[in-house]
Amino acid sequence: MIYSQILGVGSYLPPRIWTNDDLKEIMDTSDEWIVQRTGIKQRHWVEGTTSTSDLALEAAKLALENAKIDKSELDLIIFATLSPDHEFPGAACFLQAKLQTPGIPALDIRQQCSGFLYGLSVADTFIKSGNYKKILLVGAEVHSKGLDKTTRGRDVAVLFGDGAGAAVLGPTHDGTGSRVLSTHLHADGTYAKELWVKAPSMTYEGTYLPREAYENLEHFPQMNGKTVFVHAVKRMPEVLFEALNHNSLTLDQIDLFVFHQANLRINEMVAKQLGIPEDKVFNTIARFANTTAATIPIGLDEAVKCGKLKKGMLVASAAFGAGFTWASAIIKW
Repeated sequence: MIYSQILGVGSYLPPRIWTNDDLKEIMDTSDEWIVQRTGIKQRHWVEGTTSTSDLALEAAKLALENAKIDKSELDLIIFATLSPDHEFPGAACFLQAKLQTPGIPALDIRQQCSGFLYGLSVADTFIKSGNYKKILLVGAEVHSKGLDKTTRGRDVAVLFGDGAGAAVLGPTHDGTGSRVLSTHLHADGTYAKELWVKAPSMTYEGTYLPREAYENLEHFPQMNGKTVFVHAVKRMPEVLFEALNHNSLTLDQIDLFVFHQANLRINEMVAKQLGIPEDKVFNTIARFANTTAATIPIGLDEAVKCGKLKKGMLVASAAFGAGFTWASAIIKW
C-alpha cells in the first residue's frame, strides 16, 4: 500500500516587520488593545511589488532543500491562497514559472484558513493513488495590500500578516513510519458572508467592481468576529476528535498540536476545552499574525527549526476559516 509522507518543509517571511506600536502611527490602536484581543505583537508585511508567488518561491526553495529533492523531480504543484497575484490565472502557474518547472500540473486551492489542510488532503490522495510521486504543497498570502489600514478597518487589519510555508510530499510503503495518517474536511456555506470580501463580484450588475462598491469599501475584508469565534472554538475540537477517532488515538498520544493561527484566544480556548498542556501547543501568531493558508506550514517549519517537532512524533493540526471551512490532519513526522 502507498502512503504519503512529508519529506521537508520550509517557510519565508518578508523582512519588514510592523509592530503594534508601528500601527499606532497609522490608526487609533495600541499594543495593549491588540495583544489583549488577539495575542499578536507584530506581523511581516511586504514592500514594493513583492507578490504572493514571490513569497511562495522562497518557501518552496527551502522546502525542496530540506527534502533533499531537486525541483526537476516534482510532478505536481498545489498552491493554497486567498490572495493570488492576479484574478487569473492561478497563483500556482506563476509560481511554476518562477520555479522553472514547466509542463507539470499546477492548481490553486481557495479555501482560506483551511487551505493548507485541504491541499494536504488533495496531495495525500494523489500520492496514495499512484498518479503523482513528488508534490510541492504551498500556502502563501499577501494580505497587507488588501487591508483597510485605517482606524475604520483596524479590527481586521491588525490580525493579518504576509508569509509563505511549503511542504514537499512523496510516497512511502512503510505503514508504521513517517506518513500522513489522515485528513478530514468540512464546510458550511451558510456562513459565507460572516467573513468575506464582497467586491469585486460577478453578482453586481454590469461590472464586477462598480464605483459605488469601491466607495463603500466593499473591496476590503468584512468579518463578524463574534460569530467566527463561536464557530471556531466549536468546529476545531470536533474535527480534531474526528481525526483522533479515525486513527484510534487519544489526545495524550499526540506529541504536538500545530493549529491554524487566527487568534491566540481561539487556540487558547480550544486547548482549554480539551485539556491540552500548554507545552504541546505550538503558536506563532505573536510574531507572524494570521497568514491564513500559510500559518500551518510556517508553524511546522518553525517547530522543526526550534526542535519542538522531531522525527517519529505525532503532530495534529486543525483549522477554521472563511467559508466557513474547517479541517484537520494527523501526521507521523
